[in-house]
Amino acid sequence: MSRPNFLFFITDQHRADYLGCSGHPVLKTPHIDSIAARGIRFERFYVATPVCMPNRATLMTGRMPSVHRARSNGLPLSLRANTFVDALRASGYTTALVGKSHLQNFTGHPAILKRPPARPDDQVLEADFAEAEKSFFAGAYDQEHPKRWQAGHDFSMQLPFYGFEHVDLCTDHGDQVGGHYYVWLKSKRPDADELRDHHKQLPHDYILPQAFRTPIPEELYPTAYIADRSCAWLDRYAAGRRDKPFFLMASFPDPHHPFTPPGRYWSMYNPQDMVLPANFWPGNRIPARPVSWAKKQRESGNADIAGQAAFAVNEREAREAMALSCGMIAMIDDAIGRVLARLTACGLADNTIVIFTTDHGDFLGDHGLLLKGPAHYESITHVPFIWAEPARDGARRTETLAGTVDIAPTILDRANVQAYNGMQGLSLVPILNGSKITMARDSMVIEDDQQRAIFGLPPGSRLRTLVTRRWRMTITQDDTYGELYDLKSDPGEMENLFEDLPRQSERAELMEKLAYRLMELSDRSPLPIGRA
Repeated sequence: MSRPNFLFFITDQHRADYLGCSGHPVLKTPHIDSIAARGIRFERFYVATPVCMPNRATLMTGRMPSVHRARSNGLPLSLRANTFVDALRASGYTTALVGKSHLQNFTGHPAILKRPPARPDDQVLEADFAEAEKSFFAGAYDQEHPKRWQAGHDFSMQLPFYGFEHVDLCTDHGDQVGGHYYVWLKSKRPDADELRDHHKQLPHDYILPQAFRTPIPEELYPTAYIADRSCAWLDRYAAGRRDKPFFLMASFPDPHHPFTPPGRYWSMYNPQDMVLPANFWPGNRIPARPVSWAKKQRESGNADIAGQAAFAVNEREAREAMALSCGMIAMIDDAIGRVLARLTACGLADNTIVIFTTDHGDFLGDHGLLLKGPAHYESITHVPFIWAEPARDGARRTETLAGTVDIAPTILDRANVQAYNGMQGLSLVPILNGSKITMARDSMVIEDDQQRAIFGLPPGSRLRTLVTRRWRMTITQDDTYGELYDLKSDPGEMENLFEDLPRQSERAELMEKLAYRLMELSDRSPLPIGRA
């Protein structure tokens, strides 16, 4: 099978332990589990950054956020950037995206970080001198912007879109999804805007912030739309494009907040059945600085509980968030089951590699927190990654340290397409093939460049994390505070050893390793054109 097809499933804000195959005590995900049952599940798979846009840009490019420069939400991936989907398409693949892209901004919110204003005597130059490169944002960077879709009319996207020659776009999250989905929903229901009005939600007794019982029927919810459109695309491909291999990405906006599972999925899981994580209670330990800050903000009434930033929750809120997330994931699992069944019905399963992952996790009660933010706990940095070859049976697991940055080079390697210069990930094909060789890497680097002021950090703060087989260390720019956790003896990351005197030798070794890894991750694109 020299030219396999690829069916790539990706969810949004989905923890690694919220799958049946990863041992969740309540949640059932039989269809995703079926992928793991005939594939390999990576148990130490990490994001390049626990934020949507930059990590999705890393997935597409195989490059770290500081290098592809979509460093935070609000910074679109350059249209000049090569992606692995571009490379697949150039090599003869037909490519399609159904669902969430989030490589460009899909809200109208203004940026927080801005260029300092000119001094009174400064000469203000034209826009080409606003950034380090001329015309840095020249091009169609508004294709996901709500102004293109708010009227409910179709918008003709400029294709290929980062390598995708077919796009059924979903923007935003929950029952507020826009893009092509919103156009489709308006065509099905003229009262679509009323269905999406959270002031007109169905009655319920949940107290969780951002929990809304949507009246949108299950069959019209974004998850169902993505399954429908993915199946329709497979039908069209099977009918007329078999001469070219395909890459299809089915990208679900859930289980990201707001928590809006429709119909039976709202009550599928009971909050009282949810098992709170052991690190929900700090015991006699002093909570880490970001946790203490979040709890003080909530107790004082100053926490932003309606936005994207992490906030502290009580036991009831945590259980409700866990239950509703399970409902959203269960619906995704059913949707994936439909797409897998259609893949088989179309006669395509025997030559298709199936992949499952997500863009980052959610605290979901860990340390009494919800959502995500610049505190690099395993709950938001450690994500699922499952790869299933069609010709193999039997579940396998690996503790190889790997991450989002490795996805692009692995897919190109498996497709026998030469990787472009500047990729910073490693191909996992030797691991997929059962090789016992050790990867050339013994640690993962996680970057985080924030616009928002979260956990008491100022806007523009930067964090860098090193994860090894045993340790997790995080440092923050211009800040003496750091975090060091022994993941072997303290998997809940409850005892910060950064200032612990007996652990200073380990801290120094990790600092040195981080310095070398950051040097290794400096950009080597473009290559020289001579020796001058």
